Amino acid sequence: MKKFKPGNKIVMGLLILWGLIQIFPIYWMLSFSLKSNAEIFGENVIGLPKEWLWENYQSALTVGNMGLYFMNSVIVTGGTILLTAIIAIMATYALKRMIWRGRGTANSIFMLGLTVPIHAAILPVFVILRNLKMTNSYQALILPYTAFALAMAILICGSFMENIPRELEEAACIDGSSIYGIFFKIILPLMKPALSTISIFTFLQAWNELMFAVIFISDSKYRTLSVGIQTLTGSYTTKWGPIGAALVIATFPTIVLYCFMSRKIQESMVAGAIKG
Repeated sequence: MKKFKPGNKIVMGLLILWGLIQIFPIYWMLSFSLKSNAEIFGENVIGLPKEWLWENYQSALTVGNMGLYFMNSVIVTGGTILLTAIIAIMATYALKRMIWRGRGTANSIFMLGLTVPIHAAILPVFVILRNLKMTNSYQALILPYTAFALAMAILICGSFMENIPRELEEAACIDGSSIYGIFFKIILPLMKPALSTISIFTFLQAWNELMFAVIFISDSKYRTLSVGIQTLTGSYTTKWGPIGAALVIATFPTIVLYCFMSRKIQESMVAGAIKG
């Protein structure tokens, strides 16, 4: 059996310690969501719950309307991912593969979105949505989220698409395939890693966003999780267990996504960085 050198043992120990530090907030949040106020504020701050209060989750889902807010977040995030992926990959194909007047200017306009912070445009976006009577609706969040996600999505798609040999398109064209056939039968299947990367980054942006959701949505019927938790904190300050349960409900999808897609993220980023 291979023996560890003293230096390797120190590195391994530091890595284990760092891993425990990273895992501790998740553990604390889970235990926090199952405790009473007495345990949270002094009796048992760090330890496992003495009494596992699963009713905290029931209270968060029913009294706090976390179930409704969760579904709203799923609808908004899912719609944003779908719309961003479709527009980004089609726009990238037009910018990178098709020759037309003004494509350089169009690409520059898209890339300009990388320099504009999303919250710097709150006022003009709100005025536009109000004039179009689109506030208090799912599209009031889906459209702005998509608009601000497009720049990064097109940049990611562009790096992938440059690695696809043009000879594939030329061969398909010689065989009589139309531009739509080339796009859907050749380009789109080869862009799956890029679509995965776009979906992950767009999910993280849309799922956790708060400012747009607070300003553009005032009707509780369309509130997302981030706004719902804020409201829950103000309404139920004497019951912190349900607030912890709501935080777990909001965080759980992100943790699951990371567990299943972390390797995919790394592979996608490496694939997009390698030429040839």
